[in-house]
Amino acid sequence: MIEIGAHVDLSHPSDRVWLALTDRELLGRWFAEADMVEGVPDRLLVHTADLPGFDADVEVEVTERQVPELLALRCDEAGRLSELTCTVTATREGSRLAVREVPTHGAWSDEQRDAREQQLRQALTVRLPAILDWLAFQQVDLRRGEAGMTTELPVIAAAGPVRRRRRRAVVAGLVGVVLAAGTAAWLTLPGDPDQVATPTSSPTPTTPEPSLVEAAATSGQPKVTPSVRPSRTATPTSARPTRTPSAKPSPTPTPTGPPPPPPLVARYDTASSRLFGYTGEVVVDNPGPAPVEQWVVVVTLAEGSSVDDVDGADSSRDGQALTFTGEALPAGGSRTIRFDVRDSRPKAREPEGCTVGGNPCAGF
Repeated sequence: MIEIGAHVDLSHPSDRVWLALTDRELLGRWFAEADMVEGVPDRLLVHTADLPGFDADVEVEVTERQVPELLALRCDEAGRLSELTCTVTATREGSRLAVREVPTHGAWSDEQRDAREQQLRQALTVRLPAILDWLAFQQVDLRRGEAGMTTELPVIAAAGPVRRRRRRAVVAGLVGVVLAAGTAAWLTLPGDPDQVATPTSSPTPTTPEPSLVEAAATSGQPKVTPSVRPSRTATPTSARPTRTPSAKPSPTPTPTGPPPPPPLVARYDTASSRLFGYTGEVVVDNPGPAPVEQWVVVVTLAEGSSVDDVDGADSSRDGQALTFTGEALPAGGSRTIRFDVRDSRPKAREPEGCTVGGNPCAGF
């Protein structure tokens, strides 16, 4: 048996999440439009035929409802039957929505199951939070007014088999969001040691120091005429060969092993934006010829941001640093990491930085 499941932590209260699950107009904004089945007032037809993972529209029948905690549905997608359960649990930050669908007659292929689950996750973590944020920001009560903008999914007793039709069964899964409060110096090189002063080229006779002559005259002694001693002839500088330092060839290093592999590269992009949040995406590539067993991507979030959901890697958070790790990345391989961020400001602030293996990511 192949089942589909997804969950998301929201910062909206349970009753607001419940409204998005059961209101037809809201359901059409974040998942798929729905109509009442003509002649059958206790069922809805959800238009999912064009969504990834679905082959047809889904006829939905509510079998159990516990406001605002549990919504159970029986789904018929062109003869393929399934049961869908939506559970809303209150948390300290708001609420958690868990959606689970189990086939009861017929089955999905692995490819269809993956596409279907991805569609559900995107609806829960991207489109549904945007609707919930809009509701909270505008303080809209869609239940107000004489005509009534709300048509809730009906409840019937869970009984007999569902009439088979050539339409598809869909699951309504959902997510919610609440307003979160937040907020050189040049070095002087020494001179060439070989460049030293040389003696002058012409000999200079040695003469007595003036102080001695003056001293003899002052003392009344006969003036002494100093004898000139021949000085040793100095060799002119030009005749002395100058030592020219020869450049020593630098030794060529001997390779000790293969060159290091090129580092991983990554690029950040904001996949989608919404009120009070956005979905970030980091694509990590391995351009080298060998797999990389360990890799680390660190995204520095803006102050006051929080993370609701991460897909494509393991994650941990320390302050503003959101760290991703994962399985080995093969040579030439790529890994996509997506994460949903909640922000306390209506215009969400994008991350302040991103690195892979300590090197900055592209995209900033």
